[in-house]
Parts: sequence; C-alpha cells; structure tokens
Amino acid sequence: MNTQWLKIDIQLFADNDGKTEKATAKRRSDARKEGQVLQSKEINSVLVLIIAFFALKLLGSYMYGQMAAFTRKVFMIYTVQKGLLDEGNLWPLVLEIFLVMFKVVAPFMGVILVIALLANYAQVGFLFTTKPLKPKFNKLNPIQGMKRLFSKNTLMELAKAILKITIVGIIAYYYMRDETRNIIDLMDREIGEIVVYIGHLITNVALRMGIILILLAVVDYIFQWRKFEKDLMMSKQEVKEEHKQAEGNPQIKSKIRQKQRESSIRRMMTEIPKADVVITNPTHFAVALKYDAKIADAPIVLAKGQDYVALRIKEIAKENKIEIVENKPLARALYTSTDIGEAIPPELFQAVAEVLAFVYSLK
Repeated sequence: MNTQWLKIDIQLFADNDGKTEKATAKRRSDARKEGQVLQSKEINSVLVLIIAFFALKLLGSYMYGQMAAFTRKVFMIYTVQKGLLDEGNLWPLVLEIFLVMFKVVAPFMGVILVIALLANYAQVGFLFTTKPLKPKFNKLNPIQGMKRLFSKNTLMELAKAILKITIVGIIAYYYMRDETRNIIDLMDREIGEIVVYIGHLITNVALRMGIILILLAVVDYIFQWRKFEKDLMMSKQEVKEEHKQAEGNPQIKSKIRQKQRESSIRRMMTEIPKADVVITNPTHFAVALKYDAKIADAPIVLAKGQDYVALRIKEIAKENKIEIVENKPLARALYTSTDIGEAIPPELFQAVAEVLAFVYSLK
C-alpha cells in the first residue's frame, strides 16, 4: 500500500523558530498594546471562588431573610386574598419578584464583580484595547490549527482541567462521606437550620478546594510567565531591525550628515566675501577672518576648510578680491583651535594682528 500521503513533516509542529533573544522594552510595549499580557486565569478563578463563598457565608443570613420575608408575604397575602393573582394584578407581582431577586443577588454579584476586576488589575494593570477582538485570518490555517491543537500549551490546559476535576471530586467525596450522618439528621430539623447547615457545608468544602486550587494557581502563574516570556522572545535579526528603527538606519544617518555638511559648507561659502583676509597653508588649510570692533573684540573665523574646501575658499576669495596670505603655522593653528563663528584664541592675537596690519597697509 502506498503510504506516501501519510508522511507528515513533524517540524511543522515544532515550537522552535529561532527566537533566542529576550524581549526588548519596545517589544513588550507593543505586545501590551496588542493585548498580549502576563495573566493567569487560574488566579482569577480561585480568588473569585474563595471570596464568593466567604461573601455567601457573610450575606447568607441577609439573603435568607429577604427570601423568607417574600415567601411569607406570598403565602399570607397573595394566596388568601381573592383577586390579587388575577391578570390585572399579575404585573405588579412580577415586578416585586424581580425587585426581591435583585436585592438578594445584587450584593453577592457586586462582591464577585469587584474581586474579578481587582484580580485582573493586580496582574495586568489598566489596559483597554480592542485589538484582540479583531479577526485574524491566519488562525484559519489548518496546519497552524493542528500545531496549536497538539502544542504543549493545549496539553497543559487539558492536564490542569483533569487535575482540578479530580481534586474537586476527591475533596467533595471524602468531606460528604464524613458528613453523611449529619445529612441524614437534617430530616428532623427546621428549614432554617437546614439552610444554615447546607451553607456551612458548602463553604467548608469550597475552602478546602480553594487551598488546593491556590497551589495550582501559583503553578499556573509560573507556567504562564514562562510561556509569556517565550512568546515574546525575538530572533537576532528582529533585535537588529528594532535597533535600526530606534536609532535610524546607519546609511540614512550617514546621508543626512553628509547633506548637513554640504548645507553648512554652502552657508559658509556665502560668508567668505565679507572676510578681510584668508590665511592659508598653500595646499592644505585655508581660514577666512573678519575683524569688526563693533561686533567682537577679536577677529572672527567666517570660514575654514581643508584640501578641496580650502581650494574653494581661495577661489572665492580671489573672485571677491580678498587678500590671501600664506602663513603655514598660523593657518594650521587657526584651523585646529577655532570653530566657524568663534573669535580667535588670545594666544594668536599677535600673529593675526600682524597679518591684518599687513593687509590694511596694502589697502
């Protein structure tokens, strides 16, 4: 028999996708915006269960009193007086029933709602997003569906469900077995005593279950934390791409710096015609100076350059009939010690003054 069609590449079900790097802060922030957060539903469930039974124990007398009062009212008034249960009077009775049920259930449900919200807030914090509700068509992929069906997470959830059912069944069985005699004795007691006993019975069973379920919830939280961290892991390439996006592509940044330098050089060249003198080291450096006592106490460097830029400075100086003075040590010193727009340092005052005096004498 030909079994070629039965062969399945088991790598399709593998969890390892080359992600070996821990999640960055940006990755965690993006995941949170998508609704991907660390949360254990078991913690929420066990807290709600325990608090619900505590609330039931505390509010039991109040709830019993409300229902008992309404029951007495029904049997003592509605069943005795004729015409109260006619069609015309039925609607007020229905409204009263709903009001009583609300008064009985509302405090209990309010406590459960508050605990559920607090449990979620303690784990997740404040987060409101609708992105998890958006349909994802990649989930329709049958291969990915099979992968999720037989994944470690699915097997873990199945194991937790079986374990919880087993624990609940065992605790309920042994506790109820020990209470068998007391349950039989309930036949000789009043209804109020029966209700109180059943309430205590349910609460005690729930508390015993809660202790075990808390331990399971702690284990589940550790499992969910490991799963959460694993899901957020990134490949080396993803980390590199994120750094590029955060810091900018090096090639683009290089082009931007080049454009900035070109723009700076163009602005600098427009200042050269204002210069009094250009001091050069014939082939390497050129520095254009301007002295105006109204602006500064010392000459200002309007432009400076090396090699090709120096050559261009000298060409513009010649075009604008600006004196060019060759002084190798001074040109190098001015180039290295002073930035464009700054006044020359005091130690060069004497040398520059001599050059300016020479230039002014020529004029």
